[in-house]
Amino acid sequence: MSNRISLQLKGLLYAIVTALLWGVLAIALKVSLKDVSPLNIAWFRFALAFFGLAFYYFWKKPEYLRILRRPPLLLILASLCLGINYLGFITGIHLTSPGVAQLFIQTGPVLLAAAGFIFFKEKIIWRQIIGFMLVIGGLLLFSREQGCFMISDLKTYHTGIGWVLLAAVAWAFYSILVKLLVQRHPPMQLNLVIFGLPALFFLPFVKFTGFANLSFIDWIILIFLGLNTLFAYGTLALAIRYIEASKVSIIIILNPVLTFALMGLITLTNASWIAHEHYTIPGMTGAVVMLSGAVLSILKPPRYKV
Repeated sequence: MSNRISLQLKGLLYAIVTALLWGVLAIALKVSLKDVSPLNIAWFRFALAFFGLAFYYFWKKPEYLRILRRPPLLLILASLCLGINYLGFITGIHLTSPGVAQLFIQTGPVLLAAAGFIFFKEKIIWRQIIGFMLVIGGLLLFSREQGCFMISDLKTYHTGIGWVLLAAVAWAFYSILVKLLVQRHPPMQLNLVIFGLPALFFLPFVKFTGFANLSFIDWIILIFLGLNTLFAYGTLALAIRYIEASKVSIIIILNPVLTFALMGLITLTNASWIAHEHYTIPGMTGAVVMLSGAVLSILKPPRYKV
């Protein structure tokens, strides 16, 4: 029993680390976008994560590298989906704000839960249906309030939300494919292809001159973004190994709380290095409703022993 509790705590810790890494991610991306294009950042994140993971397995488990020779078709499709997710998310942040993007990207886990009912014939209960309704209502309220502050450029704001929703859909498809693939391959071995292929796909469109005049701080942020990719997906895989995926999803889906809190503190300090967020009571109410609905929709029905 004590060993089981220890494993549960370990899984919980890994899930919290993943949530913290993703909670800070949106802010770091917004800062980096001042000097680097969205596509360049997306490529750099994948490239650094791939070479870091490949170097590790070259020394520790070289047999893992064999998957690069002939990756499964589903793995190629999953890599494309994650590439779209990264590009859509960072473009959405570029056009909106870290808080807005972080909230709307949480529709990805909700869509994944819905996919479970459609593709995996999972049982749906009323609590989850109510959760889906709360997600839609909360997002509409939050979006309406945030749109009031973007009234001068409402088209850009809505375009940014569209990019984030595209990223969420791509992430849901990516997760479905990975759920099928992990039955035959270790998760971190899959990440070799999942990181490597998008870096290869984005390569022809990268403008390397955009890296030429970056400051030391810019490079530190870029390296952090790449390592964030590597470690966040690593801790996510470890979390799923020790505790149920639904519990991991619930912890991770709360990462916007950290983003909102940090952006609130930054706004209070009147910092000039990032655009400030605009928080209102109706807007925050919408965010809480949305996140509550997401938790309800993801939470699995209890299993009763007969």
